[in-house]
Amino acid sequence: MNKLENKVAIVTGATSGIGAATARLFAQNGAKVVLCGRSTDKGMAVAEGINQAGGTAMFITCDVTSEEAVKAMVQQTIDTYGKIDILFNNAGTMLPSIEIERQEYELWKETFDVNVNGYFLVSKYVKTHLLETKGVILNNASIAGMQSYATGRSYPYSASKAAIIQFSHMMAKNYGEEGVRVNCICPGVILTPILHGRDPKIYEERIPLGRVGTPEDVAKVALFLVSDDAAYLTGVVLPVDGGASL
Repeated sequence: MNKLENKVAIVTGATSGIGAATARLFAQNGAKVVLCGRSTDKGMAVAEGINQAGGTAMFITCDVTSEEAVKAMVQQTIDTYGKIDILFNNAGTMLPSIEIERQEYELWKETFDVNVNGYFLVSKYVKTHLLETKGVILNNASIAGMQSYATGRSYPYSASKAAIIQFSHMMAKNYGEEGVRVNCICPGVILTPILHGRDPKIYEERIPLGRVGTPEDVAKVALFLVSDDAAYLTGVVLPVDGGASL
């Protein structure tokens, strides 16, 4: 069944990992998907794969930390498809764990620029269009940002993801009466480039389900939350972690 038939979805950070897997699954379920990211070659390849498989997708090169780039991306989406039903804020960056006294301030700021400011900018310019369609925002945070979970030394990443959880709560609270749902997923250890090449097996013993997650595991949850199957859910913060945050 095509859960997203006739929907238009924007997926940021769609050139690899969770973003690419989610874009593919949205398209398989009938959505017209706009893929955004900084790597043009990778993004074009993902979009081409979707189109060759019978879906509908286009890639727009967009740095979500640039207000002008975000405005242009949203306008191009409207010019092409006429509306926006779904926003999956997914673009993110993660620095390797490091002691706080060794953390470079510029890299701290860069993390917040992508992981927080980028979500703000895209949400800001998409929201008006979501009001027209009674649409959905799904934000990708992390178990690293959950108040009940603290591990490692990825200070900027964890703090930025905690900000996204609260950002999601506030938007859900304020925009529900306007017909816009806002939810948040918190992936655990997922086999994506963000692991920086570390062996996923080192994490398996910490995960009750005994394995590292895949981008497709997360994509399936994202599909549910942006579909009408979740029509009565807003303000949800959902770990997708195999139990790692327990």
